[in-house]
Amino acid sequence: MRILSVAAAFLGTTSAFSPTTVAPRAFTHTALKMATQDELKQQVGYKAVDDYVKSGMVVGLGTGSTAYFAVERVGQKLKSGELKDIIAIPTSIRTKEQAESLDIPLVTLDTHSKLDVAIDGADEVDPELNLVKGGGGALLREKMVEICAEKFIVIVDESKIVDGLGPGFPVPVEITPFCHEHTMREIGALPSMKGCTPVLRMGSSTNNQNDGDEIAITDNGNYIVDLNFSEKISDPATMASELKNVCGVVDHGLFCGMTTAVIIAGKDGISVKEP
Repeated sequence: MRILSVAAAFLGTTSAFSPTTVAPRAFTHTALKMATQDELKQQVGYKAVDDYVKSGMVVGLGTGSTAYFAVERVGQKLKSGELKDIIAIPTSIRTKEQAESLDIPLVTLDTHSKLDVAIDGADEVDPELNLVKGGGGALLREKMVEICAEKFIVIVDESKIVDGLGPGFPVPVEITPFCHEHTMREIGALPSMKGCTPVLRMGSSTNNQNDGDEIAITDNGNYIVDLNFSEKISDPATMASELKNVCGVVDHGLFCGMTTAVIIAGKDGISVKEP
């Protein structure tokens, strides 16, 4: 695996749509050590667009608090004229709304099935650059878009880098509402589910905090089961295959073998990992 250290300076911006307010400032290598988590997210979001998005491209726009900043950066560079003739495909309704507010031209996979690049965050990244995604509930649309991209750039802060997937963040699985309890039992009985407790997501579909009494509904009208593991997943690719083969499972949040590069922001600066 290739790991590159990057020294970079970014200028923060604010927006009514920002996860939290990020005060304008110039980031230096020293300033990185004092950066907030949202400032770290901004740095990797901006760097991904600056390094990988060129005029004339079809771009996949991810969903979540880190991907938000990549979408913001695309909008900034289109407005300034630094980028031209960009069209983008959003991975959720809320990303679509953000992109529209920034006047980013949007299309769908129905008309553009090949993307030059997709940029998105992740909930966990393991040493082989396998991912857990979908904490925000957009895993199906994210995977549909990102699997069509020539390059898939993952943007995270260092807290998302783990030795093994599973214990640190539940693996979401999108399932059909029809006989969902049966589907949950089938998932729990899979050989790869050792040490797993399936939990139906309640309340908002955009987090796994069980913050309501109603079953969470995705943008696609489906339910989400969060798989809570007490041990590291020994073979993410096998688990991904087993989950996909369960009738009633639409898709899952294991993204295996898809990553082109991971841009990581931490207290010591920005680094890039490649397979």
